[in-house]
Amino acid sequence: MMITALGMMSGTSLDGVDAALINTDGMRIGGFGRSGFRAYSDNEGAVLHGALGRWQGGDGVAEAAEISVASHAALAVDFPEAQLIGYHGQTLAHDPQGAGTHQAGSGADLARRVRRPVVWDFRSEDVRQGGEGAPLAPLFHWACAEWAIQQDKLPPEPVAFLNLGGVGNITWVDPTMAAPDAAGACLAFDTGPANAPINDLVRTRLRQSRDNNGLLAAAGRANPAIVTDFLAHPYFERQPPKSLDRDQFSGLVHAVATLSDADAAATLVAALAHSVAAGFRFLPSTPATVLVCGGGRHNQTIMAALQAVLPSRVEPVESAGLDGDMLEAQAFGWLAVRVLRGLPTSGPLTTGVPAPCCGGRISYPR
Repeated sequence: MMITALGMMSGTSLDGVDAALINTDGMRIGGFGRSGFRAYSDNEGAVLHGALGRWQGGDGVAEAAEISVASHAALAVDFPEAQLIGYHGQTLAHDPQGAGTHQAGSGADLARRVRRPVVWDFRSEDVRQGGEGAPLAPLFHWACAEWAIQQDKLPPEPVAFLNLGGVGNITWVDPTMAAPDAAGACLAFDTGPANAPINDLVRTRLRQSRDNNGLLAAAGRANPAIVTDFLAHPYFERQPPKSLDRDQFSGLVHAVATLSDADAAATLVAALAHSVAAGFRFLPSTPATVLVCGGGRHNQTIMAALQAVLPSRVEPVESAGLDGDMLEAQAFGWLAVRVLRGLPTSGPLTTGVPAPCCGGRISYPR
């Protein structure tokens, strides 16, 4: 039976909340619905930035959690047709090999406010069972590829989805497999920092939220020594699955501190592109196409840098009939239905969890 679910996502770029309707049985996509976005105010963004890296009980965490719940509730009321809500919460810290993972915001509070069932806390169970807890969209990427094949938007062959949010992650999928959690259907891992250091750079130096269309980076020259030093980080030698915290590569930000604005932005773009290229050695096969989603695909300097270093055709995910701005939100609607039905949301080749895992909690509005 198909369910109309509302997926909601606020990523590490900290720009606001995405919401998107999806019709699904938790396996296949029946169709996509309306979507919406609520931007964070300057004050809300400052509180969330101030809580980054902090765990439950830390300074500013309660305030960040309230902003998360209130902003999601304000957007959810615009979607009365949603039977179920998938709520990711706001990631403040992620250390799967140590302290765990922390997404601020209570799904139980959200369920009471919107008076609908909410699936939330998607990552904790995966980490508890020994997984990385991220990325969580890969199984959904398989469903997207299968849907695109049915729509004659993709050929029936392996394809890669590259999500460029605050952190980059790549999913290699074989949509000809019987199910997304079948052995060999998906491989996924975080590639490295993506938009977060670029956004932080222009936010700190220029008081802007992003490098619009990559114009600042396009005017600069990358520093090859900094990029080479960045690529020497042991993370890039680790076998996937593997995941990153938003600020795990803070050394890269410090390294560009003495460069001009344009050269610093160009260096961060080059680091992003080369980190993705470094991850290609781990893919089961070289995909003919890399479909780019997330905010990074709007940055033409990033897209050109990727095409220059990757052996595949690089295209925005819209070329497959999908919405790159809402793909992650849609993913959490799809995952919410899987949790409702007890289906796996992650597996050994997506998060490294020893066996397929169904994460997430369900809260009802009572």
